[in-house]
Amino acid sequence: MGAFRTGRSVMRLMRIVRILAKHDAGAALGQMGLAGGPLFVLRACSRRKGGGRPGQKLARALTDLGPSFIKLGQSLSTRGDLLGEEIARDLTDLQDHVAPFTFAEARATLESELEAPLEQLFETFDEKPISAASMAQVHFAVTREEDGRPGKEVAVKVLRPGIDLAFERDLELFAWLAALAERTQPRLRRLKPREIVALFAEQVHMELDLRIEAAGMSEINENFEGDETYNLPQVDWRRTGKRVLTMTRMVGTPMDDRQAMLEAGHDLEAVMLKAATIFFHQVFRDGVFHGDQHPGNMGVDREGNIFAVDFGILGRLDRRTRFFLADMMVATLRGDYYRLAEVQVEAGYLPAGRSLDTYAQALRSVCEPIVGRPLHEISFAKLLRQLFSLTESFQMQVQPQLLLLQKNMMMAEGISRILTPELNIWQMSQPLIERWIIDNRGPAARVAQTGHDLQRIMARVPQFLTDLEAIAGEIRGGGLKLHPGTLERLERRRGRGLAWLSLLLSLSALVLALIAVL
Repeated sequence: MGAFRTGRSVMRLMRIVRILAKHDAGAALGQMGLAGGPLFVLRACSRRKGGGRPGQKLARALTDLGPSFIKLGQSLSTRGDLLGEEIARDLTDLQDHVAPFTFAEARATLESELEAPLEQLFETFDEKPISAASMAQVHFAVTREEDGRPGKEVAVKVLRPGIDLAFERDLELFAWLAALAERTQPRLRRLKPREIVALFAEQVHMELDLRIEAAGMSEINENFEGDETYNLPQVDWRRTGKRVLTMTRMVGTPMDDRQAMLEAGHDLEAVMLKAATIFFHQVFRDGVFHGDQHPGNMGVDREGNIFAVDFGILGRLDRRTRFFLADMMVATLRGDYYRLAEVQVEAGYLPAGRSLDTYAQALRSVCEPIVGRPLHEISFAKLLRQLFSLTESFQMQVQPQLLLLQKNMMMAEGISRILTPELNIWQMSQPLIERWIIDNRGPAARVAQTGHDLQRIMARVPQFLTDLEAIAGEIRGGGLKLHPGTLERLERRRGRGLAWLSLLLSLSALVLALIAVL
């Protein structure tokens, strides 16, 4: 079976090499620092079709290779540390240029998934899709009247037929190539190619179940309940399944169409302030954010409020990571590079044993050039990208959740510079971030967090004592055999342990009392 899989991967690889050579994608691979026989073959076979930068050639090749490679390219666009800034930027613009599948295929999928005839579910259903992407396409429709309620205008997302098998085949190839890269390219092991492929596979499997996308959309809807500035589609769960997602139709002006917004009478500065606030709330307040906020997935409605679609990718940041991000931002703004280095050590990003002084100096080299410059001239997305570029020099571990955040920051900045070049989206969100830092990382917040931690510890003490009693019972009953010397040492330490436990409980009670008073 292993030999068969290897043979199949080699055959698939030969086709990939032909397409890469056709588009002269070897130029991009060479710029990324890859060398050796495969690169020589690519360049020797190159037909040098079309011009453009190396990243643009690679993007065309990935588009030609099909849905899996388009998705892979979009994911790799976050990896400036791996590909280089220029190539990553070119891949950010990679779009799903895929021909739509037929209405008959869409109808068959929909009726099979929802177990009902199309006419029973929808009053009208547009046969021509409004958009077609690598994994799915979207049709406009109107639902049938139900229980006296009129039908609703909806958008229906239908997975591409056979997409599951296509992705499984290519994911198998990616895993094989990643393992090969780790064996033959030692310098790539730090980048953990197998883990990257595993994360990509996890993301793909989630996107192949539209119920998961629907759940993510519902979650963010709940987070912004009562906030009219951010509107998301409502899920029609009756008409939603693994391969079909039905949601309310969102209509408005694309987020990057400046002229259309001006013609519609929108205040662009007000729109960007809403966008900055929404981004802040998703990242810091909620810890869950739209993971693919390119202009095609966002728009502005008639009231000047922002809406978003396509929630196949969600980014998540736990509370601990958000705290580290806040601490890093404070240290950066203060120019305290040693503290910035310390925070990254505390977060586990910098390996133990590396010189903090040397790393702080490297951080200064990246951050110092922006100190004192007007905020609207500073690209924090670029700053974050440069900070991540230090990872190779200091053998730092890659943080996938932060790479997705970086990608979205770059997209947000791009939209900001199109709509309001004289302003900066981070300048708009700065007061919110400062307030959040005070509320969540200030002295009072730290004392409160200590109290919460102690409460959790105190809650575990009864079970801990019960477990100790159970162990003691096992020992007395002969069910657990210990060396006599071990028993003697345990007995000597028993008294000291109880004394320390008593002291801990007393101190915990004192701290909790102080917190209650404060």
